[in-house]
Amino acid sequence: MVLGELPDLPHLPELPGRGAGADMIGRTAALLVDLHVDTTPGGWKFADRPGRAARRAVSYLAWDLDALQEQAEDYTGPVKVQVAGPWTLAAGIELARSQDPALADPGAVADLTASLAEGLTTHVAEVRKRIGGAQVIVQLDEPSLPAVLAGRVPTASGLNLVRATEAADVTSGLRTVLAAAATPTVVHSCAADVPFLLLKDAGATAISFDLSLLQTADYDLLAELGEAGLGLLVGALPTSPVPRLGAGGLQPKDTAQRVINLWRRMGLAASQLAGQVVITPACGLAGATDEAARAALAHCREAARLAPELIEEGAS
Repeated sequence: MVLGELPDLPHLPELPGRGAGADMIGRTAALLVDLHVDTTPGGWKFADRPGRAARRAVSYLAWDLDALQEQAEDYTGPVKVQVAGPWTLAAGIELARSQDPALADPGAVADLTASLAEGLTTHVAEVRKRIGGAQVIVQLDEPSLPAVLAGRVPTASGLNLVRATEAADVTSGLRTVLAAAATPTVVHSCAADVPFLLLKDAGATAISFDLSLLQTADYDLLAELGEAGLGLLVGALPTSPVPRLGAGGLQPKDTAQRVINLWRRMGLAASQLAGQVVITPACGLAGATDEAARAALAHCREAARLAPELIEEGAS
């Protein structure tokens, strides 16, 4: 489905409905080097040895890479893979000997960041090995990043919050992982208050965000990113839930126009849009049926085809 509907930018799908180990945290934990995890009633924790769900995560990833290799055997072009970023991992994995998130322990965060960076380097190499014509793009999913910066991540008891992490430390951790990818990178956050300039400073090639969550102050920040040449993956199609598409529902032209309105509000040249913007769903499609997911991908692709034509027509 992905290769058929997104022939210009396919990705390695994540299917969290399979259970623990296929979720965002567990899947990325399968890449960690010399760090092990196990499940808890509420999620994941560090452990002395990998638990059953962690071993399942490794198997899921291997199966999915096998499937991608089979389907994309003769493919040449960009292929996107996505992993949880270091700060979302630190907020989502508990320490081994307490129930507080790893985020509460700077030493644990440093170890986690280094482990993820090493594992990501290996993962990118594996994808390139399996698909000889792949130009790998790495996406870091960081839905917890705004909460980490604002001090909104709860402790185990739920009665307190982990102290806010300094922006300089967040930037440094992201820079370590992004640099390890040694390939074009995207940082995705479908939360509000995305720290756009911080992500730019960390070295991201592109930023992915939910268009509906933008605030007035964000437009100037996005304009600065656009002027600097960063790519913008604009989450213009709602996903909670996906609206009715096609006849009697939301049309690709409508979605394209939302992106054009954003671009004009940023004050950037119409000619830049085609080279810097990718139109995407606002967030993941894990809760959608196969039919709805296929329709959403096709909708975004058609909206992307129309957007450059429509913005040029409006400028003439």
